Amino acid sequence: MNNDKLREIFIKYENNRDRAKLDLEMRKNKVYNKIPQMKDIDDKIFQIGLSLSKSVLMNEDDREKIVQKCKIEMNSLKKQKQDLLTQHKIPSDYLQMQYKCNNCKDKGFKPDGSKCECLKQELIKDAYKISNFSKLIEKENFDTFDMNLFSEEKIDSEGISQKENMLNIYSLCESFTLNFDEANGENLLFYGQTGVGKTFMCSCIAKRLLDKGYTILYETSYNVVELLQNYRFEKSHTFEDKRNYKLLFECDLLIIDDLGTEMINSFTISEMFNIINSRLIDGKKTIISTNLSPIQMAATYTDRIFSRISSHYRFLKFIGEDLR
Repeated sequence: MNNDKLREIFIKYENNRDRAKLDLEMRKNKVYNKIPQMKDIDDKIFQIGLSLSKSVLMNEDDREKIVQKCKIEMNSLKKQKQDLLTQHKIPSDYLQMQYKCNNCKDKGFKPDGSKCECLKQELIKDAYKISNFSKLIEKENFDTFDMNLFSEEKIDSEGISQKENMLNIYSLCESFTLNFDEANGENLLFYGQTGVGKTFMCSCIAKRLLDKGYTILYETSYNVVELLQNYRFEKSHTFEDKRNYKLLFECDLLIIDDLGTEMINSFTISEMFNIINSRLIDGKKTIISTNLSPIQMAATYTDRIFSRISSHYRFLKFIGEDLR
C-alpha cells in the first residue's frame, strides 16, 4: 500500500474522530439548554474525577476506600442522567461519542493492535480503484463463472474437450489464489485465441485477491507501453502516472493483458524485460495474457524475455471456439 494513500486514510480517520467530538459537543449544548440540570450533573462527575486523582495521590493507604466512595457517587449521578434522558424522551446513548466504527473508535486498529475490519475495507476499496478492474469484476468472477458455456466435444488436435480443459485451468487458478501468499515463484501465462476466457479468468483471480486486500494492477500491454513512454519522455507527470508506474513494479499482482498487441521496438522490449525481470527478482507475481502461441512469442520477443517467461511462468492454453 502506497504510504501517501495510508496517510490519506489515517487523516480521514482523524477527521472522523474530530467530527465525532464536535457532534457530541453540539448534542450536549442542545441537552444543556433544554435540561440545565444535566450540565450540573456532568460538572459534578468531572469534579469527582479530578478529586479522585488528587485524593489517591495524597492518601495511598486509603486508595480502595476512596475509589469505592467515588464509584458510588458517580454511579448515582449517571443514573440521574439516564432518568432525565428517559423523562425527556432522549435516546440513552445521545450523550455518548458516536463513532463511525465502534470497534476501533475510528482509529483503524483494534485495542489488540490488529487491523479493524473498517480499515481492511478502506484498503480493499482503494485497491479496487487502482486495479482498473472495478467494473469488469462485478460481472466476471468465480461466482458468475458458468462451466456449462464450454463444449464437451473433444477437440482432436488437443485430445481434450474445451470443458475439460477449462476445468483444469479453473482448478489451477483457484489454487493460485489460495497459495498466493506462498513464496513459490508461481506466475501464469494464458494463451489462446480471442474470446476463449483468458480475460474472464484474469478477472476472476483479480476479484478473489482484491477481496483479500491485495493490490492488483490490470493493464493491456498497449497501455503499459504508453504509460512507460509517457513516464520516460514526458517532463511532467500526474499523481496517477507516478502511482501506476510504481505499481507496475510493486503491486502484489500485475496482470498484463493482450501481450503482443503493443508496438514492438527496442524500447518496448527493453522496458517489458525490465518489468518482468524486476518482479521476478522481487518475488512479485504476474499474469500475462496473449493471443500469441509460445512459438510466436519466441519469434516476437528477445531470447532474454522469452527465456524468463518460459522458465518462471506456468503456461495455460485456452482452447475452443470464441465464446462471444
